[in-house]
Amino acid sequence: MDLEKISGRLEFLREAERLKDVLRSAHTSSGRPESTAEHSWRLCLMAMVVADELPGVDLLKVLKMCIVHDLGEALNGDIPAVAQAAFPDKGAQERNDLLLLMRSLDEPLRNEILALWDDYENAVSPEAKTVKALDKLETLLQHTQGLNPADFDYRFNLTYGQKHTSTAPVFAALRTLIDRDTKARISERMPRRDPD
Repeated sequence: MDLEKISGRLEFLREAERLKDVLRSAHTSSGRPESTAEHSWRLCLMAMVVADELPGVDLLKVLKMCIVHDLGEALNGDIPAVAQAAFPDKGAQERNDLLLLMRSLDEPLRNEILALWDDYENAVSPEAKTVKALDKLETLLQHTQGLNPADFDYRFNLTYGQKHTSTAPVFAALRTLIDRDTKARISERMPRRDPD
């Protein structure tokens, strides 16, 4: 056993723990801000739950990609989806942060994680397209479940990630159901008119 390699991996795990403290704009059903680590956990669960609807997709690769897709956020945090247009270098920043985060890893493992992240970022493989779609869907689902602030913009949900969520029938079906929930949340907020 290579103790130096294991020590480097342990150091990486210590650094990655920071993702537990990175908060997102979504809220849990109790009203607490959601962490990026929690988002990644349910993204993995979503992938497992719909895997039987995705023939030909490598589930292990999907799960690995789900786990690493937001790792770079451990250093500089999450940029909410509604604000990402103002950060054109978001991907480059996250990739650089991921490289910094992985500095203690042995080269083969570092290269594997980076290849998974690059594939996700560019949405090249069927697995990356799957994770992109599920990532958007998990975010939308959390928005409909969360005890959100009074000014939460539910209308954003109706257009967010459409390009990615229309790539497979299971994603389109999930999107239809989540959009229905989003519309219900919007209508709950609309002022009621008293009958004349």
